Amino acid sequence: MDGIHDLGGKQGFGKIIREPQEPAFHERWEASVYTAMTAIVRRGWLGNIDRFRHAIERIEPSAYLTHSYYGRWLAGLETLLEEGGHLTCEDLDRLVRQKGGFDEDQALVRAARPSLYFNVSSPSESGGLGARREVSRTPHFALGERVRTSAHGHDGHTRLPGYVRDKIGEVVALHGAWVYPDSNAHGGGEQPCHLYTIAFEGSELWGSGGEPGTEVCVDLFEPYLESCEG
Repeated sequence: MDGIHDLGGKQGFGKIIREPQEPAFHERWEASVYTAMTAIVRRGWLGNIDRFRHAIERIEPSAYLTHSYYGRWLAGLETLLEEGGHLTCEDLDRLVRQKGGFDEDQALVRAARPSLYFNVSSPSESGGLGARREVSRTPHFALGERVRTSAHGHDGHTRLPGYVRDKIGEVVALHGAWVYPDSNAHGGGEQPCHLYTIAFEGSELWGSGGEPGTEVCVDLFEPYLESCEG
């Protein structure tokens, strides 16, 4: 889906600042969110990582830009718990008030756009398997082949960034088949697809404004691609 989360290739957000010896958690509540995530995964309430990413993508834009990494995690977990029927927004409001907070502190989950594409009764992905899968079909594209990316995304979750859509690049690596996030996030099953690394010239992505000699490599799934050869 297109949203504020898709910041790749965007300008105007300033330089990325790296924090030397950055701690795992800047505040105690961040560790609590991490612990909650672990507990929810063990109970099987998360569904799968792609569903979780889609929940984060639906955070209200100003909240997404304002809150920290674990603040977005918390909003995504709240959304999934509410959609899965494990608690309600009223439950969240009551718990926040018990801790001395205010109803508006729950704006993240309340402002999230509901997912119209996820089947909450669908099974979770098998734990411990990772996302790589074995498939009998061979890759459609070969090393060195020139491909064009799809010009459009869709309303649900996708791993095709906006800034590389409708662009021509070259296949520089093949990675086998992996769980297809666009399906897995919405209860459509894993539908494993071949995954490739595609190299794009900076001028292809940004025109004459691109830095000379720049090359950007992006891992993309087979359904996002079509051949340019012939």
